[in-house]
Amino acid sequence: MKGYNIDESKGMEIGLYSLGDLLPDAHTGNTISEQERIKNIVQTARLAEEAGLDVFSLGESHQKYFISQAHQVILGYIAAVTSKIKISSGVTVLSTADPVRVFEEFSTLDLLSDGRIELIPGRASRTGVYKLMGISLRDYEAIFEEKFNLLLQLNRERVVNWKGKYRPALEDAEILPRPLNDRLIIWRGVGGSAASAIKAGFQGVPMTLATLAGPASAFKQSVDAYRLALDQNGYNASEFPVATTSLCYIADDTSTAMREYFPYMSSGFEYVNGRPFSKYLFAEAKNSKNTLMVGNWELIVEKILYQHELYGHQRFLAQVDFGGLPFSKIEKIIDILADKVAPAVRKETKKD
Repeated sequence: MKGYNIDESKGMEIGLYSLGDLLPDAHTGNTISEQERIKNIVQTARLAEEAGLDVFSLGESHQKYFISQAHQVILGYIAAVTSKIKISSGVTVLSTADPVRVFEEFSTLDLLSDGRIELIPGRASRTGVYKLMGISLRDYEAIFEEKFNLLLQLNRERVVNWKGKYRPALEDAEILPRPLNDRLIIWRGVGGSAASAIKAGFQGVPMTLATLAGPASAFKQSVDAYRLALDQNGYNASEFPVATTSLCYIADDTSTAMREYFPYMSSGFEYVNGRPFSKYLFAEAKNSKNTLMVGNWELIVEKILYQHELYGHQRFLAQVDFGGLPFSKIEKIIDILADKVAPAVRKETKKD
C-alpha cells in the first residue's frame, strides 16, 4: 500500500500487540516479576518474527497492573534482537508527552531498526497517566488534537515554526534526527468512536481501530466515516490502510477456548477496570460475527474474513498476552496464529 510498506499482494498483515499488563494468574493467584514480564514481552516479539508474523506492537499505560510505561525502551531492545518484523507503538499516549521528544525517540528507533518502526499515538482509554503527569482531563480532547497535529507537522517539515496552547512555541526549530526515509509511518489509534475516526480521515493518516468485543457490524460506521472523511479532504482513501485489534485466545476447539480464557479475561478486567467482564458478552464470542477473537483456529479465520468483508482492512493485531496468561499458553497461541490462521487469511485476502 503506497507509502505504508504494506504489500497487499501477500494478503492481510497479521501481528501481535501488547499493553504490557502485569496481572496475577487467574488460577494460581501468582504474579511473575516485573523483570520476567518485560523479558516475556521481548520473547513474544522474537517468537512472532520467527513464526513469520508481520507486526509486533507495544503500548504504554502508566498505572497499577502495567509494566510497559517506558515502551519505547522495550521497543528499542526488540529492534536490537529482531531483524525483519515491523515494530510499532500501540498506543503512545501523546497527550501526556512532548511531541518533539516523541518524534526524536521514534526517529532514533527507526534508524536503529533499519526503518521498521511505526508510531500509533492515542489519547488513552485509562486516564491514570493524566493525573500522574499533571495534565487536566478537562483538556482531554483539545490537548491530543493539538499535539497530534504538531507531531504530523514535525514529520512533514525539517524546520518547524509552530505556536499552540499546551506547549511552548517552536521558532525555526530543526528537530533531529530524521527517520531513515525522512518520515515516520504514523497511524492514529481510535477506540471505536466515529468522531475520532473522522478526525483521522481529515488528518490524512492510517487508522488503527480497537474492536474489543461486540458485533463487528457496530464498528463499520467508524471505518466508513473514516474513508469518507479522507475522500472529502482530498485524499485517496484506497491509499490509507486500516488495522483492527482484538483480544485473542485460540485452543484446539471453541468450547475449550471459551472455558479456558474466560477466567483470565474476567479477572483481568476486574483488576484493570474494577469489574469483571460480562459472561453474557463473552458468550457472544462463539458467534463468527463477534469481534472478540476466542475459539478454534477455524473460527478465528472466519471472524477475520467476515470483518474483512465489512471493513476491507489491511492488518489485524491480536492481543494474546492479557490477564496473566502463562507464557506457555502465549507460545501456543502464537504458533496457531502463525501456522493456521495467518496462511488461511492471507490466501483469501491477497490482491493481484
